[in-house]
Amino acid sequence: MTTETKVETHAFQAEVGKLLDIVAHSLYSQKEIFLRELISNASDACDKLRYRALTEPKLIEGDPGFRITISLDKKAKTLTVSDNGVGMDKDELTGILGTIARSGTQAFVEGLSGDGKKDKDKAVSLIGQFGVGFYSAFMVADLVEVVTRKAGTGTAFKWASDGRGEFTIEDAAREARGTDVIVHLKKDEKEYLEPARIEHIVRTYSDHIGIPIVLAGDGKETAEKTLNTASAIWTRDKKDVTDAQYTEFYHHAAHAFDDPWMTLHNRVEGVVSYTNLLFIPSMRPFDLFHPDRTGQVKLYVKRVFITDNCEGLLPPYLRFVKGVVDSEDLALNVSREMMQHNPVVAKISQGLTKRIFGELKKSAEKKPEDYVTFWETFGPVLKEGLYEDGDNREKILELARFKSSERDGWISLADYIDAMKDGQDAIFYISGEDPEAALASPQLEGFKAKGVEVLLMTDPVDEFWLSHVGAFQEKAFKSATRGGADLAKIAKAKDAEKDTAEDDADKGDDKTATPGMDQLIAAFKVALGDKVKDVRPSERLTDSAVCLVADDGDMDINLERLLKQHKQLDGRNLSPRILELNPDHALVTKLAKLAEAKNAKDTALDDAAFLLLDQARILEGEPVIDAQAFSKRLSNLMAKGLA
Repeated sequence: MTTETKVETHAFQAEVGKLLDIVAHSLYSQKEIFLRELISNASDACDKLRYRALTEPKLIEGDPGFRITISLDKKAKTLTVSDNGVGMDKDELTGILGTIARSGTQAFVEGLSGDGKKDKDKAVSLIGQFGVGFYSAFMVADLVEVVTRKAGTGTAFKWASDGRGEFTIEDAAREARGTDVIVHLKKDEKEYLEPARIEHIVRTYSDHIGIPIVLAGDGKETAEKTLNTASAIWTRDKKDVTDAQYTEFYHHAAHAFDDPWMTLHNRVEGVVSYTNLLFIPSMRPFDLFHPDRTGQVKLYVKRVFITDNCEGLLPPYLRFVKGVVDSEDLALNVSREMMQHNPVVAKISQGLTKRIFGELKKSAEKKPEDYVTFWETFGPVLKEGLYEDGDNREKILELARFKSSERDGWISLADYIDAMKDGQDAIFYISGEDPEAALASPQLEGFKAKGVEVLLMTDPVDEFWLSHVGAFQEKAFKSATRGGADLAKIAKAKDAEKDTAEDDADKGDDKTATPGMDQLIAAFKVALGDKVKDVRPSERLTDSAVCLVADDGDMDINLERLLKQHKQLDGRNLSPRILELNPDHALVTKLAKLAEAKNAKDTALDDAAFLLLDQARILEGEPVIDAQAFSKRLSNLMAKGLA
């Protein structure tokens, strides 16, 4: 009696035909990297089992040594990468290999459509970002099989796919734990059956891997051969490591295809001893703003892999940093749960953070143009530290770069302070969805007229750190959209050379001196009631008739808008704003005359009050609350004007 093997067929959770076609064509010029990716996956599998074995030693009984074996079969035209690592069960096999680019498949496909197909560099970087290294095997294969047995189990499974939309899973036989990836090579890919070619690829891309990579012999003429030095690259002296080797290790450790923007390799000895090999990428990873904000630095203890996500090893706002940290002062059996509160980890974190800030500062001072590329990529993340890390707040402020209303490019806060006007005692800023929108705000008119520079805060994170950071170099941060901008004070300081008589004459240039202005303001206050907090003449407007500003103690307008968009703020609990009128604007002066002549008793003033309030809202990018009433009032005033 024979038992029939049950074969299950599954569909990939993506448009796999399209995706794999993109992968194959985008990486056409460097097909050989498929082997690097398979070796890296095998290395990770061994590292994971090594860690599990610290608490479950039975998992490696009888086979405590780890290795990766590459086997070539010219007759069958197959290349096999085998490991004795952790292996997979049926559910893991389905979940890991059956879901392509598990984090963001759709975005990946969209990112490589259209212009992405034409831009090979962009395509390659995206492939690395989305973690589809395993599927690079389909660049050279028309069939890929995976036979795997999870450590601690007696059951093996076989996964197979031709990369055209489906894969199968069935029971299989494997004598021991681990995984075999069997690549059935295409007819024109025979070069990957040549031992010399395989040796060259391994030495180029994977020499740094700390697990022996062995090329199996044929059992007749050739014996097996270890291809890599199996020496962890971070344990070497810096002078013995080339830039190319650093780059390849970065590709391995970070599963990335871009080149590192900065490399930090240090050996620290003292109360706590450790070695770090860290990299700052040149491209933003796709999951940089994932809510979990997990780190990307692997922790080793005496070259034994512990975890690839050690909470507390680096602060969350440095999660773009990748690489490894190896310490001799941690116990091998330290648990992941204990890491966060471990004093050794805390000291390592302090040292790493200090080192990273130091190197970033050097780059900002010595290579400012190069530093700008870093800031444009990771600045929004680094600024999270301004409200999370009070101890390093000043260092982050020194590293921060901003766009401004008065010059092109990026500037530091020190640059801003150096250019401050006489009499200016605050760092002015304005928030907006983007620089263009911020620059178009009417609140900037007075600042522009006086040449007062205003920083453009256009990252969502800006709204949160600004409320935590009071000042820089004793200069307070002050929103240009709030009341009390002190522009008059700056103007007087600018004209300080005038004599006292002239200065006293300036006092007569009171904005309320416009005939009928007091009556107009009173009429608007009565008409608008609690829809505004106050109505007052403006010091900041030069071209626009009106604008809305927040009171000094109220929430910034852009922050309020942001919280509303994310449903974090009830629209019924919004603070009323201050309506500012430009006394020099032709419309306002005519309304003031009308208010003076009519003693503020005219329905036209009521209509004008609401229309100007709606106009101010529109200028802030907000919708008109009552479109029907707005239309009716506008029609009434136009009719009177045309009468």
